[in-house]
Amino acid sequence: MSPATVEVLRSLLAGERLLSLAVVAEGEPIAGLLPFVWTADGGALLVQASGLARHSRGLAPGAPFDAVVHAADDGSRDALQVPRVTLQGRVRRLERDTPEFVAAARAFVERFPSAAQTLALSDFQLHRLEVETARLVAGFARAVDVTGQDLREAAAGGRT
Repeated sequence: MSPATVEVLRSLLAGERLLSLAVVAEGEPIAGLLPFVWTADGGALLVQASGLARHSRGLAPGAPFDAVVHAADDGSRDALQVPRVTLQGRVRRLERDTPEFVAAARAFVERFPSAAQTLALSDFQLHRLEVETARLVAGFARAVDVTGQDLREAAAGGRT
Protein backbone atom coordinates (compact mmCIF):
# COMPACT_ATOMS: atom_id res chain seq x y z
CA MET A 1 0.00 0.00 0.00
CA SER A 2 1.44 3.37 -0.99
CA PRO A 3 2.26 5.95 1.71
CA ALA A 4 -0.48 8.23 0.35
CA THR A 5 -3.06 5.44 0.60
CA VAL A 6 -1.90 4.56 4.13
CA GLU A 7 -2.40 8.22 5.03
CA VAL A 8 -5.98 8.17 3.69
CA LEU A 9 -6.70 5.10 5.81
CA ARG A 10 -5.10 6.68 8.88
CA SER A 11 -6.95 9.95 8.42
CA LEU A 12 -10.29 8.14 8.24
CA LEU A 13 -9.79 5.87 11.25
CA ALA A 14 -7.92 8.37 13.44
CA GLY A 15 -9.69 11.52 12.28
CA GLU A 16 -13.35 10.65 11.83
CA ARG A 17 -15.50 10.12 14.92
CA LEU A 18 -18.60 8.26 13.74
CA LEU A 19 -19.15 4.97 12.00
CA SER A 20 -22.19 3.41 10.40
CA LEU A 21 -22.63 -0.03 11.91
CA ALA A 22 -24.63 -2.89 10.43
CA VAL A 23 -25.48 -5.97 12.49
CA VAL A 24 -28.08 -8.72 12.47
CA ALA A 25 -30.42 -9.21 15.43
CA GLU A 26 -33.22 -11.74 15.58
CA GLY A 27 -32.69 -12.44 11.87
CA GLU A 28 -33.16 -8.81 10.82
CA PRO A 29 -30.56 -6.29 9.62
CA ILE A 30 -30.15 -3.29 11.89
CA ALA A 31 -27.99 -0.21 11.29
CA GLY A 32 -26.76 2.34 13.76
CA LEU A 33 -24.53 5.39 13.92
CA LEU A 34 -21.96 5.17 16.72
CA PRO A 35 -18.96 7.11 17.97
CA PHE A 36 -15.80 5.02 17.81
CA VAL A 37 -12.18 4.90 18.89
CA TRP A 38 -9.59 3.16 16.75
CA THR A 39 -7.35 1.02 18.95
CA ALA A 40 -3.64 1.83 19.20
CA ASP A 41 -2.71 -1.52 17.62
CA GLY A 42 -4.91 -0.69 14.62
CA GLY A 43 -6.80 -3.99 14.70
CA ALA A 44 -10.11 -2.97 16.21
CA LEU A 45 -12.63 -0.23 16.84
CA LEU A 46 -14.15 0.49 20.25
CA VAL A 47 -17.82 1.44 20.33
CA GLN A 48 -20.16 2.27 23.16
CA ALA A 49 -23.81 1.30 22.95
CA SER A 50 -26.84 1.44 25.20
CA GLY A 51 -28.60 -1.82 25.87
CA LEU A 52 -31.79 0.00 24.91
CA ALA A 53 -30.61 0.70 21.36
CA ARG A 54 -31.90 -1.66 18.68
CA HIS A 55 -28.41 -2.27 17.28
CA SER A 56 -27.17 -3.46 20.69
CA ARG A 57 -29.06 -6.70 20.18
CA GLY A 58 -26.68 -7.44 17.32
CA LEU A 59 -23.56 -6.77 19.37
CA ALA A 60 -23.48 -10.21 20.97
CA PRO A 61 -20.06 -11.79 21.55
CA GLY A 62 -18.79 -13.33 18.32
CA ALA A 63 -21.51 -11.74 16.20
CA PRO A 64 -20.49 -10.44 12.77
CA PHE A 65 -20.50 -6.73 12.00
CA ASP A 66 -19.99 -4.52 8.99
CA ALA A 67 -19.03 -0.89 9.46
CA VAL A 68 -18.32 2.10 7.24
CA VAL A 69 -16.22 5.13 8.12
CA HIS A 70 -16.18 7.93 5.56
CA ALA A 71 -14.86 11.42 5.15
CA ALA A 72 -17.33 14.26 5.36
CA ASP A 73 -19.12 15.03 2.12
CA ASP A 74 -18.67 18.77 1.80
CA GLY A 75 -20.19 18.88 -1.69
CA SER A 76 -16.91 19.81 -3.37
CA ARG A 77 -16.51 16.51 -5.25
CA ASP A 78 -18.47 13.66 -6.72
CA ALA A 79 -20.14 11.92 -3.77
CA LEU A 80 -18.89 8.54 -4.99
CA GLN A 81 -15.31 9.77 -4.59
CA VAL A 82 -15.62 10.50 -0.88
CA PRO A 83 -12.89 8.43 0.82
CA ARG A 84 -14.27 5.55 2.86
CA VAL A 85 -13.31 2.28 4.44
CA THR A 86 -15.57 -0.69 5.07
CA LEU A 87 -14.58 -3.03 7.88
CA GLN A 88 -15.88 -6.47 8.70
CA GLY A 89 -15.23 -8.71 11.64
CA ARG A 90 -16.54 -10.02 14.93
CA VAL A 91 -17.81 -8.37 18.09
CA ARG A 92 -16.17 -8.80 21.47
CA ARG A 93 -17.91 -7.33 24.51
CA LEU A 94 -15.55 -5.86 27.08
CA GLU A 95 -16.38 -6.99 30.60
CA ARG A 96 -16.59 -4.29 33.24
CA ASP A 97 -14.02 -4.18 36.01
CA THR A 98 -11.33 -5.77 33.88
CA PRO A 99 -8.05 -4.03 32.99
CA GLU A 100 -9.02 -4.16 29.31
CA PHE A 101 -12.35 -2.42 29.99
CA VAL A 102 -10.66 0.24 32.13
CA ALA A 103 -8.08 0.97 29.40
CA ALA A 104 -10.75 1.05 26.70
CA ALA A 105 -12.97 3.32 28.80
CA ARG A 106 -10.03 5.69 29.34
CA ALA A 107 -9.38 5.86 25.58
CA PHE A 108 -13.08 6.37 24.88
CA VAL A 109 -13.46 9.19 27.42
CA GLU A 110 -10.28 10.82 26.15
CA ARG A 111 -11.86 11.10 22.71
CA PHE A 112 -15.45 11.64 23.91
CA PRO A 113 -15.43 13.35 27.33
CA SER A 114 -19.22 13.10 27.71
CA ALA A 115 -18.88 9.30 27.63
CA ALA A 116 -17.71 9.43 31.27
CA GLN A 117 -21.35 9.94 32.27
CA THR A 118 -22.79 7.17 30.13
CA LEU A 119 -20.04 4.67 30.97
CA ALA A 120 -21.01 5.06 34.61
CA LEU A 121 -24.45 3.67 33.76
CA SER A 122 -24.79 -0.12 33.71
CA ASP A 123 -26.95 0.17 30.59
CA PHE A 124 -24.00 1.31 28.44
CA GLN A 125 -21.41 -1.23 27.34
CA LEU A 126 -18.14 -1.07 25.47
CA HIS A 127 -17.59 -3.41 22.56
CA ARG A 128 -14.43 -4.16 20.64
CA LEU A 129 -15.08 -4.64 16.93
CA GLU A 130 -12.25 -6.96 15.87
CA VAL A 131 -11.45 -6.20 12.22
CA GLU A 132 -10.91 -9.28 10.04
CA THR A 133 -11.18 -7.74 6.57
CA ALA A 134 -11.41 -4.22 5.20
CA ARG A 135 -11.62 -2.37 1.90
CA LEU A 136 -10.53 1.21 1.34
CA VAL A 137 -11.89 3.43 -1.40
CA ALA A 138 -9.53 6.39 -1.54
CA GLY A 139 -11.06 7.91 -4.69
CA PHE A 140 -11.80 7.03 -8.31
CA ALA A 141 -9.98 3.82 -9.32
CA ARG A 142 -8.26 3.77 -5.91
CA ALA A 143 -9.95 0.85 -4.15
CA VAL A 144 -7.73 -1.63 -2.28
CA ASP A 145 -8.10 -4.49 0.14
CA VAL A 146 -6.68 -3.59 3.55
CA THR A 147 -4.59 -6.12 5.44
CA GLY A 148 -3.85 -6.34 9.14
CA GLN A 149 -0.35 -5.07 8.34
CA ASP A 150 -1.86 -2.05 6.55
CA LEU A 151 -3.96 -1.27 9.63
CA ARG A 152 -0.93 -1.57 11.92
CA GLU A 153 1.12 0.66 9.61
CA ALA A 154 -1.62 3.29 9.48
CA ALA A 155 -2.03 3.16 13.28
CA ALA A 156 1.71 3.72 13.65
CA GLY A 157 1.41 6.85 11.53
CA GLY A 158 2.78 5.17 8.41
CA ARG A 159 6.06 4.25 10.13
CA THR A 160 6.36 0.45 10.30
